[in-house]
Amino acid sequence: MKKAGFIVYLKLMKKLFKRFFMVSGILFLFLILLSFTDYPYLTLHWLGTSQCKPVQSPEYIVVMGAGGLPGAESLLRCYYAAVMADSFPESKIIIAFPVGEGAFAGSENESMVSELLNRGIASDRIQCETKGTNTYSQAKEIVSIINNKEASLLIVSSPEHIFRCIKTFRKQGFTNVNGLPAFEQPTNDEVFYTTDDKKNIIKRTERNVMLRYNMWSYLQYEILVFRELAAIGYYKVKGYI
Repeated sequence: MKKAGFIVYLKLMKKLFKRFFMVSGILFLFLILLSFTDYPYLTLHWLGTSQCKPVQSPEYIVVMGAGGLPGAESLLRCYYAAVMADSFPESKIIIAFPVGEGAFAGSENESMVSELLNRGIASDRIQCETKGTNTYSQAKEIVSIINNKEASLLIVSSPEHIFRCIKTFRKQGFTNVNGLPAFEQPTNDEVFYTTDDKKNIIKRTERNVMLRYNMWSYLQYEILVFRELAAIGYYKVKGYI
């Protein structure tokens, strides 16, 4: 009886694994096909812009931390923050990034401050929020720093993060919250084609920009979007947004 039960168990597990790999294969194929469309970018763009409005003289520019410098996300956020700081010289800047106890010089937070200083931003305009460890706790800490929920905020972060940032800060009581998504500047596809490539209506596989670059970028966008949608769902369940 025990042997018969074990055989039944093995058959059941085999069936479950077969279904699992079948579903996984279908999902993988779907994601590959999706990467040949504009939907990954359009969804990323929606997350970055749907809650935003034209920027008008923010009192505070809040730069959300994104790992160490040099790093693509942190550099982009610092770049956009510096541009806004130049455009609105009366604005103060808050860098939100945690610093652990006994953090050494050159920590991520200090590196972001140095990047802004290198871009010509005066040190007396910059302050740091170092206690928050996620978007929700950072928003709570910034409430204490600003102590004025009617102050106008401009949040600088990666495109996929802007939607959740704005919703979280509004949930904390801020009534005038705007966002600035730190999009990368697109490159003209024409620079990747030779003169001979441009003559061909149908590009050779090894010279097709979609296969060489765009598809892989869109697959990365899919990861960013799905991860952020999961985070938004979690924040919604927790009541953070």
